[in-house]
Amino acid sequence: MAKEFKSACPLNCWDSCGFHVTVEDGKVTKVDGDKSHPITKGKICGRGRMLESRTNSPERLLYPLKRIGGEFKQISWEQALHDISLKMKELKDTVGTASILHSHDYANGGLLTNLDQRFFNCYGGVTELTGSICWGAGIEAQSWDLGDAYSHGPDDILNSKHIVIWGRNVARTNMHLFQMLQEAKRNGAKLYVIDPIYNATAKIADKYFSVKPGMDGLLAAGIMKEMLRLGLQDKSFIDNHSVGFEDLAELLNTITLEEIAEKTEVPAAVMTELAAVYGDRPVSTFFGLGMQRYENGGNTVRLMDALIAVSGNIGIPGGGANYANRQVGQSFDTASLALPHRKTSSRQFTMMRQAEGILTTKDPEIKMIFVTCGNPLTQVPDSSRVREAFASVDTVVVMEQFMTDTAKLADYVLPVATVFEQEDIYYSSMYHHYVNYGPKLVEPPGEAKPDLWVWTELANHLGFGADFDFTREEFINMGLQSLKEHGFTLESLRDSYHKELPVDTVPWADRQFKTPSGKYEFTSSAAFRKGFESKLTLALPKETKWTDEDLAKKYPYTLLTIHPLRSNHSQHYHLLKPEPKAKVEIAENIAMKLGLEENDFVKVWNDRGEMKGCVHIMKIAHPDTINIDEGIWTKFGGPVNNLTSSRESDNGLGSTLYDCLVNIEKV
Repeated sequence: MAKEFKSACPLNCWDSCGFHVTVEDGKVTKVDGDKSHPITKGKICGRGRMLESRTNSPERLLYPLKRIGGEFKQISWEQALHDISLKMKELKDTVGTASILHSHDYANGGLLTNLDQRFFNCYGGVTELTGSICWGAGIEAQSWDLGDAYSHGPDDILNSKHIVIWGRNVARTNMHLFQMLQEAKRNGAKLYVIDPIYNATAKIADKYFSVKPGMDGLLAAGIMKEMLRLGLQDKSFIDNHSVGFEDLAELLNTITLEEIAEKTEVPAAVMTELAAVYGDRPVSTFFGLGMQRYENGGNTVRLMDALIAVSGNIGIPGGGANYANRQVGQSFDTASLALPHRKTSSRQFTMMRQAEGILTTKDPEIKMIFVTCGNPLTQVPDSSRVREAFASVDTVVVMEQFMTDTAKLADYVLPVATVFEQEDIYYSSMYHHYVNYGPKLVEPPGEAKPDLWVWTELANHLGFGADFDFTREEFINMGLQSLKEHGFTLESLRDSYHKELPVDTVPWADRQFKTPSGKYEFTSSAAFRKGFESKLTLALPKETKWTDEDLAKKYPYTLLTIHPLRSNHSQHYHLLKPEPKAKVEIAENIAMKLGLEENDFVKVWNDRGEMKGCVHIMKIAHPDTINIDEGIWTKFGGPVNNLTSSRESDNGLGSTLYDCLVNIEKV
């Protein structure tokens, strides 16, 4: 008999949806939206619906696997736990715990994913990853400017007179914001989209402006120049609540509007128009993640923040520099879960440069890799180098649900449970500030186990089982300790299924910033203390005709690798019907220049690698722009990261995935 339950989406996504799940005879048969959820209101995307097929897929990993003689063989859990713990004991006793790399990403938004850190910290501390392939440069940039990265509550957009969506296709990646845009427009707000590609969000905009990829910060500088020329700046905010404005004004005087127009390929008149928009407060700005995936990415976000600050749109209803909302994650007591004080040795690689770290670091060398919540062979830039690095290590352990590109390279593959096979609470620090409850609904198939079971058993084998001698319920309540005074307990979440976190829905309204000065910082003292350039600059991407003319002649086209429509990064490609094929989207001028037609089979290449796929001509896109969606597996023609660079952004914590020039030809 079919029964219906409320649940939650675990995917690393803007929307963090509430679910309505049907279970029949111990099997999930349907995933739909929870109409009672205050934000997602019963509407979910295809990626969420596909969690049913992900859970029930015949390709699920069911038993622990060990590579023996070049082939995977099924082994018992006891053998897997014995082998892995024995290796970890040996490494701890001989070369030290930092010889193990914990390679992770953010595939799952559950609170208890923090327990992998607890395990490695109690083991003694390992080599950890810092920064983020996805959004690290922007997070660090806003931390320098404002003290942290906070966004306005979803409903606050209805207070906006103007809304700017900058480098973000919310129709694809943030469907509930897309709905709010439509409501705001009906209420009279004007919508502007700035993006190299005319996307589905641009279709509902009042105005669409195309910008050359990587030149967004320079465009923000041009808008500020015009604001100052026209006297549209918020002098009160600048004088009373900021420091370093004189440095910004001096910088803007070093370049003309005509030079900015030439490099951004945006007419000067557009900058004048947008200056008037930003001067007509309140204006809310929603940043995408793409413009900070360049070598100048942190500075780009800082220039965009500066525009919002100069125009007086910080800390007011209907305003905001809306990039991330770290208030959400900061609401939980993750330290009690992770026990950071327990590690006695540690080392860090950036997530982008983990391959270089693996291949070059000594004292100790990396001897073992543990992969959780990620698929680095597909998702980490410069894939051929990542493959080389992982193949060079003695022991690779991957916790997975499917035989991904990374799992195929492992020595041990440990099958783990899906969202519906374990209890947890879920949230996202990207859009709204509700936490959602996800109950255990069905049993895992075969011998698949929840991550917590794996950590507990390994801890027992390694002699610190007492640190995991808690029930799942106790661990969840541990993470909720900091919210107890606000009525948050596991029981209360089991009753309500979703609960609003106590965050500021209009951040910085009190003008008390978390910077060292307590003010908005156009010139960052935090950057100075970390050894970075504290002043804003007019830096350009690494790979452009303005910075490397010879490279641009060899590779004249800019490659973007945007988030796919039907997959959450690499998580859904193997579930898609019909079987996916690599698609190379090109601007119309490229097709005309090279005589390419729809569905032509082409090769895209640069010095780092190549990829092949079928042409799709974008109707409206910035000239000389190519896009290949990220995440596609090797067996379907990927990964696109064969082409991308593992360089770090200017502030050291972001990727340069979009800072990528390529060439293209018909095969």
